[in-house]
Formats: sequence, structure tokens, C-alpha cells
Amino acid sequence: MTTIGIDLGTSNSLVGYWNGESAVLIENEFGEFLTPSIISVDDNQEILVGQIAKERLMTHPQLTAATFKRFMGTEKIYKMGTYSFTPVELSTLLLKKLKQNAERTLNEECHHAIISVPAYFNNVQRAATIEAANLAGLEVNHLISEPTAAAMAYGIHRLEEDSRILVIDLGGGTFDVSLLEMFEGIMQVEAIAGDNRLGGEDFTYAILKDCLAENKLDQEVLPAEIEASLYKKIEMIKKELSPTTPQQFDFILDEKEYTYQLTEERFRSICQPLLAKLRAPIIRVLNDSGIKLDEIDRIILIGGATKSTTIRSFVSKLLGKLPFTQINPDEAVGVGATIQSALKENKEMLEEMILTDVCGHTLGVNTSRFMENDYRDGYFSPIIERNTTVPVSKIQTFCTVYDGQQAIVFDIYQGENRLVKDNLKIGSVEIKMPKVPKGEPVDVRFTYDHDGILEVIVTVPRTKKTNRIVIENTPGQLSQIEIENRLKKLESLKIHPLDRAETRLLLARAERLYAESIGEKREYIQYLIGNFEAVLRKQDEKETRKASSELNKLLNKLEENFQL
Repeated sequence: MTTIGIDLGTSNSLVGYWNGESAVLIENEFGEFLTPSIISVDDNQEILVGQIAKERLMTHPQLTAATFKRFMGTEKIYKMGTYSFTPVELSTLLLKKLKQNAERTLNEECHHAIISVPAYFNNVQRAATIEAANLAGLEVNHLISEPTAAAMAYGIHRLEEDSRILVIDLGGGTFDVSLLEMFEGIMQVEAIAGDNRLGGEDFTYAILKDCLAENKLDQEVLPAEIEASLYKKIEMIKKELSPTTPQQFDFILDEKEYTYQLTEERFRSICQPLLAKLRAPIIRVLNDSGIKLDEIDRIILIGGATKSTTIRSFVSKLLGKLPFTQINPDEAVGVGATIQSALKENKEMLEEMILTDVCGHTLGVNTSRFMENDYRDGYFSPIIERNTTVPVSKIQTFCTVYDGQQAIVFDIYQGENRLVKDNLKIGSVEIKMPKVPKGEPVDVRFTYDHDGILEVIVTVPRTKKTNRIVIENTPGQLSQIEIENRLKKLESLKIHPLDRAETRLLLARAERLYAESIGEKREYIQYLIGNFEAVLRKQDEKETRKASSELNKLLNKLEENFQL
């Protein structure tokens, strides 16, 4: 049974499959790869999906829903005639359409899919995406971040040399930036950042607002049909705009003719605040990864909005490097999701590789701090920082704050804010404490996997008592046995890097070379051992793997009597 790859986009969606040699995108009933992510209700109360619905966006805006992906994971309701839909339900209708297109082309039922999501989607938004797929009759084998999928479309996973790739994805409604690294056959996401409320739609609306202001028209009293018509015209001229080709269109309102002209310079001026918003996530990714701009080997632009010469020019000037744009930016994510579907099925024609992702949001607990002669609750204490490679397992020690404290309740949060009230609470676990003076230690271990399963184990070293909670990204999708099997595979992560056999062997080898050496060579080996042990103490899988590889290479050179 074929696993299909789906790009569930804000403006457009597409589906593909692996034919044994390459990714193949599937056409809809109109012979197009792109299916507009738009739902409408006609006069007979029938549901319309895709291109037909898009045509009604202008004539029946009150009966048509678009850009609903922006509200995945929220309680927003779309009222369309006698119907009311949530973003999940609208996404379900869209996924059913893509599934039908695939089944018609493949002449078989499709029940499994790889679906792309913005890299910055949180657990609630990812869970909503999987729920929509399940309602559409699809089991989600894996959610792949859109920039990661795009990088795979460009063949980054086939590169032989180590390289760093910055993927900038500006779609219709979301903006994602990812820094990926190919390192010894591993495609690793180093850092992600983004804004799920920023996209090409915002640039279009900015131009629309300028058009109305230029013609002294009030948007609040503008008929919805006219606004939709103007939006469509602006979308068209935005795509055709270039430094040497200004664009213009006319429109009629209340029997009066109006004109609007857009130049490249004017576009930059109108959208300057939006262009400035693109800068922050790019800088954040570089800061989080600790990688300098001149260390980036490739820049990839994807998402329909990156077709704009203004946006391409902005990125080029900001980063001082021309980006790759060879693949249609509207199709890159769909191609990558399809490639990943083949990897998941272990197709023999694809070279074996390891694909790692990162935790998009920091995970931690609620703690107290001593202030003004008393303890104040509500402070966020991170355990797994954002942009940590997953799967991962990390432990931190906390302590009681009162004498004879009988229990500690650890509320578990996801987010980046200093106060827990500004983050998302995802669970809670309590542990009974012995009646001893304050300062009694308690260990809290977080173990997090690719599919958003978070295991929290709280241990009191004095009594050996433990309590455990497992928080699923999508409750009910996996059976208890499946969850336990997945967590069992992560047991090795709970062993401190210093205690692992391969690490101990590497250190023993370094110690032997130290004993065999003298003078500066001995001092150099001591320096290498010290640095390596410092990395191990961080319990960071990504850094440990790199440090192990580098130390092994250096020891090889030393054993070959290489003069350093």
C-alpha cells in the first residue's frame, strides 16, 4: 500500500507518491498539481473544495473559507450558510480531496501519509493536523517540517560533503526559517524559528490597503465582492512585478473607474514593516545555532511568496548570498514530503540516511524563586531547550523549599516565556516527599521523541520513589503498548554520555595515547580529553556525536604519528 506525501499548505496544497525512482506529484481534476486550500458552500448546500471554491471567494466570500491553516489548534468557527466548521474540519475536507486525487491516480486506496507542517507549529497545532488527517481516513506516519521537506526536494540528503543549509520558507500564511546540517550522512536540523501569522497574504493585504488609500476608498464600507476582486488583481500584479516592469490595473466601483499602479520601489516602501519581520526569525536561527553567516553553504527559498523579486532581493542583501530557487517554490515541500514517504517505507532506490529534527519549543516546569523573604511561584525552568535535537533525554535536579514539605507538584509547560502563565501547560505530575528539612533534592527527567511523546519521570533519590507521566502529542493515536515500545527504544538516551561503552572506549584510547606521549604532544592530548569531557557533561546528543567524531579523527592522526 502506497504512502503518499502531502503538503497541507495555507494557500495551496498538493499530494505526491514515490514511483520507485523519484517523487511524482499528482494532478487534480483540472490537471493542476496545486489545489487551493479553500472550502466553499454552494446554493444547494454542497461542499466545494479547491479551484471551484477559490472562484467563489470573489463572488460568495461569506460562504467561502480560506487561510484556515493559520487557526489550526484554535477554537475559531467558520460560519458558511447553514454550516459551521472548525479549522480541523475544513482541513479534513481538503485532505479528503487530496486523498481522492491520489486514489484515482494510483487506482488503489490510500490510508497512510507523510504530512508537512510549519516548523514552528506547536504540539496543539500538530495534534490538530493529525486529527484532521485521521478524520479524512489517513494515518499519519510522520509530520515533517516544511523547510526540512524542501531541503530534501533539493537533494540535500544526497550531498557527500558536510554542509550547512539555510531554508527560508515564506508561504501564503506562515514564515519558517530552518538551519540544517549534513554531517556524516545525517541531515540534522540545527535550529528553527518563524512566525505562523506572517505570509504572502499579508503582503497582498498591505498592497490592497495602499490601493484603497491611494483612491481614497474606505475598506470598512467596501463590498466584500469588490474587496475579493481587488485581492485577486493584486495577487496577479504582485507575481508579475519586477524592477523594470511596473504593474497597473483598473477597477470600477459605483460606476466610477479607479486606477492603481505598483512599482518595485513602492512595493518595498509599502511592505517595509513586513520585510523587517522577516529579519528577526533569520537572526534568531543563527543565534540559536551559534553558526555564523559566512559558515552557511547554501540558502534555499521556498513558498509561493518567494517568487517576488523584492523578497528575493531583500534576502540576498540581508545574507550576502544568492539563494537557490531552481525548483518551483510552490512544489518543493510536496516533493520533499513525498521523498520522506519513500524513506519511511525503506524504498531500496533511496540511499540510506538519518533524518533528525529538533524540538521547536522549550519544555520545562513551574518553579518557585526566593524573593523578598519568601518564595514566589510561577517561574518557568527549562529542561529541554528549543532547537534541541530529538529524540532527547535530559535530567535536572530541583529541591524542596519548606521544612517538612510533603509533596512537590511539577506543572509541565511548553514555551519561551519567563513566567509560566505566558506558556502552554501540557501536563502535571506529583511526587510525595519525606518529611525532612528544606533543600531535599528531586530529579526530573524529560525524554522526548520525534512524534511528540514526552515522558516525565520524577525521582526522590533518598527514598527511590518515582512517579511518571507520558504526554502524547496526539492522545489516542498510539496504543499503550506502542507508546511503551517507543519509549523503550529511547532508554539508551537515559544513560549519561560519560557512561556509554563507545564513549568509555574513546576516552580509554585517548588516555592510552596520553600515557604513550611526552611533552607538547601529551599536553595536547590532555587538552583534547578535557574539551571532550566538557561536551559530555552537557548531555547534548548533537554535540556529543560531533565531538566524538572529531576526537576520533584526531586520535587517528596521532596514532599515524601525525605531527601537530
